[in-house]
Amino acid sequence: MQMMSVGMAIGVGLFLGSGRGIHIAGPALLIAYALAGAVVYCLMRGLGEMAVHSPHAGSFSEYARIHVSPFAGFVTGWTYWLQCIVGPMAELTASGVYMHYWYPDLPQWVPALIGLILLFGVHWVSVRMFGESEFWFALIKIIAIVGLILFGAVIIITGVTALGHGANLSNLWTSGGFFPNGGHGFFLTLQIAVFAFIGVEMLGITAGEAAHPERTIPKAVGNVIWRIIVFYIGALFILMVVQPWTRYTADVSPFVSVFSGAGLAGAAGIMNFVVLTSALSSCNANMFSASRLLYGLASAGSAPRALHHTTRRRVPGRALTVTTLAVGAGVLFNYLAPAHAFITLTSVVSASGLWTWSMIAFSHMRFRRRLALEGAPLPVFRLPGAPWTNIFVVAMVVIVLVSLAFESDTRVGLYTGAVWFALLTIVYVVRRRVARVW
Repeated sequence: MQMMSVGMAIGVGLFLGSGRGIHIAGPALLIAYALAGAVVYCLMRGLGEMAVHSPHAGSFSEYARIHVSPFAGFVTGWTYWLQCIVGPMAELTASGVYMHYWYPDLPQWVPALIGLILLFGVHWVSVRMFGESEFWFALIKIIAIVGLILFGAVIIITGVTALGHGANLSNLWTSGGFFPNGGHGFFLTLQIAVFAFIGVEMLGITAGEAAHPERTIPKAVGNVIWRIIVFYIGALFILMVVQPWTRYTADVSPFVSVFSGAGLAGAAGIMNFVVLTSALSSCNANMFSASRLLYGLASAGSAPRALHHTTRRRVPGRALTVTTLAVGAGVLFNYLAPAHAFITLTSVVSASGLWTWSMIAFSHMRFRRRLALEGAPLPVFRLPGAPWTNIFVVAMVVIVLVSLAFESDTRVGLYTGAVWFALLTIVYVVRRRVARVW
């Protein structure tokens, strides 16, 4: 459970997206990630509280159905599926960008297509193969981040590489200040920070199948929260201390840049391989979630019953095939508009993820209200400061949604979200009317 959540949440949002964030906001990106981390803490504690009290397969979509409304549950389930198919599109796009390190002229869509085919094969063989591959993918990225932090600490203390001459804590404020591009640059990076953390809520999907949820869920939530925040904030802090933020570019992973700048070309190549496997790891976990969500929606009658089918190896083959074909649209996008693919896709993921986050917050508020009306005691594992912490989450969601409107590429996420919500509303209404007739 912990490795899957780490695998989902530590991906291109850190390894590639942070490069664009540093380029836009400089050291102020640390505050953006800290705010996003605080939101994640509130979300995971609230989700964990509901999961310990009443574990459900489907987790947050089921809690939205129970505590908010059936319509909210329907929209949340399908929107999370959208998030889980657009997420792999962004990850595959990043894999194409990473391959440019070795093959600058390679079309971006080629590695994206190869990666998609390989992952489809892994999922089709068995669930066990997925679990094994995701464990090792997640372990590689964790080792890489820890290695970067240790490497940066050695540079700062000893100055043993070329970076050592410029490695200094003052890099956080000397190159134009801590907010070099003002509040506007910081505001625009909120979406990047939120995108980086989207996926950690996947822990809620596995919670319903956990043995002894009263013990395993609090432990998993606590470990995932501190690991992700430490990895993100710690890694970004090191990156912006070992050299001025102005040396990083938006289209190259800062993890690769720091080793290249240190004169360690071999290490830079290894790190590029690590960030490539990181992208495949997040794509791997997202495809698993999307196929299982689609299977679950079919089981609940919210998707065609034909998708409620498994192979002899207990793999939801039809749901997996539909999910893979949907993710394949990202390969086509990379063929048609490679320069805009990554930022556009991340904006769609952010918009859909923000809906999920807001529904978790609303569900928890209604959950607490129901407990109060019933006179039931609060769970031992709970979200501190509720409902104010839930209000903080919703306020941050609104702020990030507003930030999406300030750039043409990110504005696509808002347009897509509006069309998606309208489509789901139509489907829900028609489905209910047809059910009444029959």
